[in-house]
Amino acid sequence: MPLQNRIDPFGDLFASPARGTLLGNRGGKFHRDDKTLGHRRWASRQWICCKLCFKGRQRDVWGRFYTELFFLDEVTALAAGHRPCFECRRDDALPFATAFGAGRRASVSEMDYRLHVERLDGKRKRVHRLSIDALPDGTMIVGADAKARQAFAVRGARLLPWTPTGYGAPRRRPAAGTVDVLTPPSMIAALTRGYRPAWHPSAAPVRE
Repeated sequence: MPLQNRIDPFGDLFASPARGTLLGNRGGKFHRDDKTLGHRRWASRQWICCKLCFKGRQRDVWGRFYTELFFLDEVTALAAGHRPCFECRRDDALPFATAFGAGRRASVSEMDYRLHVERLDGKRKRVHRLSIDALPDGTMIVGADAKARQAFAVRGARLLPWTPTGYGAPRRRPAAGTVDVLTPPSMIAALTRGYRPAWHPSAAPVRE
């Protein structure tokens, strides 16, 4: 049985045999010794996304020290509120921090504090109501039927439906209107300022 360690764009943990393209954690260990979850869903404000492989390190997943999490891609990780890791993904983390700080490299503590406020409403995912025409590529939104909990990634003139194994057939992006947005505003600002997240291979090419 797969562990409940996959993360969707809503920031929820679920079990799936699908393999993601990025690893991550939420600042420490919050799983139980029998590799199940209790009520906790994070250990600290330090929510990061990492490379799957780094310097040949091998770990017992959901063993000691921290709870390993897996993401379809970085677009998913950003929507859930995870920033790039400064150790294994330094080449991505530095331009991200600069975009986050509007040209000034934001500190880790500054980013973690702001993101923790933006990604959570109590213990639930915080959703932001924004205009769709201003959203940059890599933003995740909620579909029109909120009860279906379908997330879509903005990609040029298209919206890509998210699934645990990849993106589905593209749909036309509305030219105007407001939508519920999953990606935290500070992440959106970094994307607007030029940060380019890593997409899953299933993502369709940009079409204008």
